[in-house]
Amino acid sequence: MILPAVAVVAGLILLVWSAERFVDGAAATSGRLGLSPLLIGMLVIGFGTSAPELVVSALAAGQGNPGLALGNAYGSNIANIGLILGLVALVAPLTVHSSVVRRELPVLGVATLLSALLMWGGVIGRLEGTLLLILLAAFMGVSIWRARYAGSDSLAADTEESLTAHPMSLKAGLVWTGVGLVLLVISSRILVWGAVAIAQSLGVSDLIIGLTVVAVGTSLPELASSISALRRNEHDLVLGNVVGSNLFNTLGVVGLAAVIHPIEVGDEVLLRDWSVMTVMTLLMTAFAIGWRGRKGRINRFEGAALLAMFVAYTAWMVRLVLSGG
Repeated sequence: MILPAVAVVAGLILLVWSAERFVDGAAATSGRLGLSPLLIGMLVIGFGTSAPELVVSALAAGQGNPGLALGNAYGSNIANIGLILGLVALVAPLTVHSSVVRRELPVLGVATLLSALLMWGGVIGRLEGTLLLILLAAFMGVSIWRARYAGSDSLAADTEESLTAHPMSLKAGLVWTGVGLVLLVISSRILVWGAVAIAQSLGVSDLIIGLTVVAVGTSLPELASSISALRRNEHDLVLGNVVGSNLFNTLGVVGLAAVIHPIEVGDEVLLRDWSVMTVMTLLMTAFAIGWRGRKGRINRFEGAALLAMFVAYTAWMVRLVLSGG
């Protein structure tokens, strides 16, 4: 039990560090190669922070633990909205200016609702996984096309300011992208081994461990990048990170895991985990888009509500772990 616990802690620390290096290197490389700041903000940074979830889930599915992969994806979505967005908004209310972020929010809502239909039969098979990956590829294609012809957007301004604050040469960007990716794989293997061993020793499912320890751990890169963006008053980049990451988790992480190994889905996933994720996603969308003339803004009260939902859900899951459920 001690060795797996050490493996989880060490794996998470290395995972967070390597993910930050990977995202910084990929963003700098993209900027040096001439990609627009808007495209970097939407895809490289937003989706790049989901690299830990992708690698961890792919390895877990490949080792015959698809429940850990599903729990990691959905648990990370819940942590991104409740822990990260809720905590950041509680510290400083977030004002949403970016039209790009507003367009992505309904897409995330539709993808979340679609995931319930794919789970309805009790299994997310390879066909369903392929469909999710196709939808992700289509979304990325449309995003790239729009970014090429889009005018000025506050997300692009935030991203450009972020890149300027952390200048990196093309050579350094390529090196850190490669080093970060290699360390991501190594740390993920360590983390998955430790998480599975702990689950087996406690007599709980891989899904529960994925929804708790692994999910929160793999969401730490989003937390780090959001805090960094908040310090520079880049509100749209904070929300863009969360929305892009959750969209990638819902479509890409679950889709790839299901293609590698079909995922059996129990009723509790729909009734408990998916329902919590969906409610939090819809609340985030309503807060950020605004209604009846209200500007898109996540204030401290709304941030506290999201954070309280995350704390309540986590307490529920911890109780299940302690009871061996």
